Amino acid sequence: MPEYFPEVSAPITYEGPKSQKTLAFKHYNPKKRILGKTMAEHLRFAVCYWHTFKGAGGDPFGPGTMLRKYNEPSGPMAQAEATMHAAFEFFTKLGVGFWCFHDHDIAPEGATLAESHKNIETIAALAKKLQRQTGVKLLWGTSNLFAHRRFMAGAATNPSPEVYAYAASKVKKALEVTKELGGAGYVFWGGREGYDTLLNTNMKRELDHLGRFLAQAVEYKEKIGFKGQFYIEPKPKEPTKHQYDFDAASCHAFLQKYGLVDQFKLNVEANHATLAGHTFIHELEYAAVNGILGSVDANRGDLLLGWDTDQFPTDIRECTLAMYIILRAGGFKTGGLNFDAKVRRQSVDPVDLFHAHIGAMDAFARGLENAARLLASKKLENFIQKRYSGWDTGLGAKIEAGKLDFEALEAYTITHGEPKVQSGRQEMLENTLNEYR
Repeated sequence: MPEYFPEVSAPITYEGPKSQKTLAFKHYNPKKRILGKTMAEHLRFAVCYWHTFKGAGGDPFGPGTMLRKYNEPSGPMAQAEATMHAAFEFFTKLGVGFWCFHDHDIAPEGATLAESHKNIETIAALAKKLQRQTGVKLLWGTSNLFAHRRFMAGAATNPSPEVYAYAASKVKKALEVTKELGGAGYVFWGGREGYDTLLNTNMKRELDHLGRFLAQAVEYKEKIGFKGQFYIEPKPKEPTKHQYDFDAASCHAFLQKYGLVDQFKLNVEANHATLAGHTFIHELEYAAVNGILGSVDANRGDLLLGWDTDQFPTDIRECTLAMYIILRAGGFKTGGLNFDAKVRRQSVDPVDLFHAHIGAMDAFARGLENAARLLASKKLENFIQKRYSGWDTGLGAKIEAGKLDFEALEAYTITHGEPKVQSGRQEMLENTLNEYR
């Protein structure tokens, strides 16, 4: 078997902050224990198959710039097999424990659905063999329900019941493959579950169909005995003008309406959060306080560009706050940090993939250590507790208990007069956070 990443002769190792090597971890020490678990157990890093191995650096203004050795074999199935070998070489040299895929990232679509299924089964068998050999596990699988022409008007929300049926067939197979590979979860991303114009859209019917589609997926999951966690990944736009999984709150409301909230958690992506007009931290916090934070697609956007740039995360402050929320919520159970990110168009060498992942893994390792120290100090928690302490006794406790109506509250205010104001101390708290960078 050829070596696809010869620039990296041995697995990447932790060498500490003083190391001058570019192919070394300076902060990510997988065996280091923090709050009773190793870094590897806390972070559960995963490599995404699509951007990492199928991305070629193309953009709307030009074709791909990246030439990969695993794309050289003749025929799509031979290329798929070579790519799978290259992927596991990468996983093991990088030292990650997990990977993620879409069905047709790993195997080409055939002329018929049956042929597509056969292609996926063949490559999945190879992936299972390589998983056994390397110990790398599947974090989650999913199906691509947005790229093919048939899905131009959506999959589950398509006006055509035939397209709905085709989409269901693809998800059925992807679920079977994910189960076969021991996947810890399965993601639903509604890439075209939305609309470009309401002039040709029956929104109620589309939402009802999407709810039914997900309910059917739950039924099949139970039928085949798949124990993994189901996730929905919010995104407000791209490729449609408006997608129904707009943000964490929209997804939560949808799950509640269709009786699915106990079956799904969210896969929160940083760049999708910013496209929705939120911060990554906001989306994590909303999911956490509502008990639906499941997994994370770790990346970042570019503030000067208004689209999904999928850059590797390097902001230590953001990684710290993200890990603070994740730790406070109990940490990952079935999810993890999947690098849904791609190297830049000019980063054409295979070794650039290593540099990108190393930097992101180090950033989150620093974020984890900072978050653990911040939690231990209780500086934020104590401040917030004190700020809301008025609700623990007296007037506040009575309001929360439902013991006071509007008349009683008016009488209290007339008696006690103008409320005292208290400072939010935002600047002090921002300074406190900077202590952990």
